Amino acid sequence: MRRSDERILVTHVGALPAPLEVWGNPEAPPDAQRVAVEGVVRQQREAGVDFVNEGEVTKGGTWVGFINARLGGFEPAKKQGAASLLLLSSADWIEFGDFYGRSLERGTLFEDTGDAPRSVDTKGRMDWACTSAITYRGEAALKHEIDALKNALGNTPPSDAFLTSTAPMSVEVGRQNEFYATQEEFLEALAEALRIEYEGIARAGLQVQIDDAWMAALWDRIGIGMGLENYRKYCRLRIDALNHALRNVPESQVRYHLCWGSWHGPHAHDVPLPDIVELMLAVKAQTYLFEAANVRHEHEIELWDRVKLPPGKILAPGCVTHSTVLVEHPELVAHRIERLARKVGRENVIASTDCGLGLRCHPQVAWAKLRTLGEGARRASQRLWRRPTSQDA
Repeated sequence: MRRSDERILVTHVGALPAPLEVWGNPEAPPDAQRVAVEGVVRQQREAGVDFVNEGEVTKGGTWVGFINARLGGFEPAKKQGAASLLLLSSADWIEFGDFYGRSLERGTLFEDTGDAPRSVDTKGRMDWACTSAITYRGEAALKHEIDALKNALGNTPPSDAFLTSTAPMSVEVGRQNEFYATQEEFLEALAEALRIEYEGIARAGLQVQIDDAWMAALWDRIGIGMGLENYRKYCRLRIDALNHALRNVPESQVRYHLCWGSWHGPHAHDVPLPDIVELMLAVKAQTYLFEAANVRHEHEIELWDRVKLPPGKILAPGCVTHSTVLVEHPELVAHRIERLARKVGRENVIASTDCGLGLRCHPQVAWAKLRTLGEGARRASQRLWRRPTSQDA
């Protein structure tokens, strides 16, 4: 991933708004998807985004559900409901049960107006059973995804663009192992199948973004009962599987996105980032994207006073958040950037979003947040590199 010694660069996490007949519809005609991708890339450039993607339009807007059609060896589990029970077992969902129940009546825990495609469905979510050897069968879908993005880039080099995929740990959730002798063997096979997708993105010259929301979001479902040390061991096994899948991908092409599920809720039981930051940094990636702009996690930026950023690594914290419809002021964005830059070095910081904006914000709000992110990065750059402004004249 390109690093800058002249200004703060800008990216985002993945999902962006697109026409609803395309976005949220993986069966949309390929031509319609390509047109939508062109529009999404153009709007990113206009907002000042340096590292762009296709807004997850070609995935139907789902950060993990898209993988169902790309993996062989699975079939719908005979008994459904385990994934939903896991979702509902959250300590947060139990303490704030009335809030979550009322929110789900609208079919979403994300976009505030209720206009986004249904994103949380505790009744219809599928559980999968692994009944034969896991294979990767997503070559055609991945090629379409790569082609749609590269065709929209124009003069932008592929190295300044990224495609998202999903970590083995996050794919594992909702999948029962009925074929392999151990869960470790199941994880290894899952990682080996995902390796094909990771390497395909990298061969195209693009950045590979690994999304891993469940690494943090499982904490208040299974981690609290395990205890922190046992939960760390549980996560480390799965990070080892991810790193094995990334073994042939240059670290400089890998971005790792960690979030806490990002639904619009209290998040009062989130695992603190300081408790898992070593796990995050153990992932074979150059760049780490994480939530740092919402009110539950913004204070955690202070951990970089005592945690040393390994050489060559880049932090891309959220400087605007999906979790409120308020559009951050560019000065607030700039202050967030400058605060971290003074801790880890300005060349080691890229401005990003907390999570994807496509499911989580109304389109007008989402694009406004990207524009204010770009403007905030510009203001921070002026100060971090001490460039004179018109007020200095």
